[in-house]
Amino acid sequence: MTQHIGIVAGSAEGAALCYRTICLEAPAIMGEHNHPEVTMNSVPLAEHMRHVRANDWEALAEALLASAHKVAQAGAAFAICPDNTYHQAFKYLVPRSPIPWIHIAKAVAEEANRLGYTRLGVLGTKYLMEGTVYSEALEEFKIESTIPDEADRERINDIIFKELVNGIFPETSRLYFNQVAGKLKTRGCDAIVLGCTEIPLIVRPEATPLPTLDSTRLLARAALRKAIE
Repeated sequence: MTQHIGIVAGSAEGAALCYRTICLEAPAIMGEHNHPEVTMNSVPLAEHMRHVRANDWEALAEALLASAHKVAQAGAAFAICPDNTYHQAFKYLVPRSPIPWIHIAKAVAEEANRLGYTRLGVLGTKYLMEGTVYSEALEEFKIESTIPDEADRERINDIIFKELVNGIFPETSRLYFNQVAGKLKTRGCDAIVLGCTEIPLIVRPEATPLPTLDSTRLLARAALRKAIE
């Protein structure tokens, strides 16, 4: 018996990558064509973004809580959210949730600790980079974090919301992420967090100046491990 996984979606691209990772990596553990049962609830991104833009994380938590109840009613034993930015609402969400959640930044922090990294550059939306989701999760392992400068944060945010969440992945933007990674390397980072769930769709780890920590796939793998415990 495996546990039923609930996915509370943010963007379509990030949620799809998370779902695909679970389904494609499960057969190596569970056997051909096999994976845990998965239920996804996908509220329009616009409904979430009005709360994000207002920095109203309590209101966002209410929206996520409604989704948690839906996947729980469908049988999910626990939930994941493949959207790093939304985790700023977790302190309001988790205590009221009908089912437990896996925290994406904790999954990344555990992997960073396992690999021996000591200072991570964090890439994501401006809300995430300027927030405390990763600094708090990394603190447990005494791992430091750094974010790009303001101009780079603004451009990364524009790329995410104008291109990546819409399934647009231009080469110029891929090269730009590499440039930012190079800057973070000169500032002492030994790896970068792909802390927007769509960034792994454009960044090529083999061509990036620093090792990458793919938050989307790390969350999916953490969910898969929990489901088959």
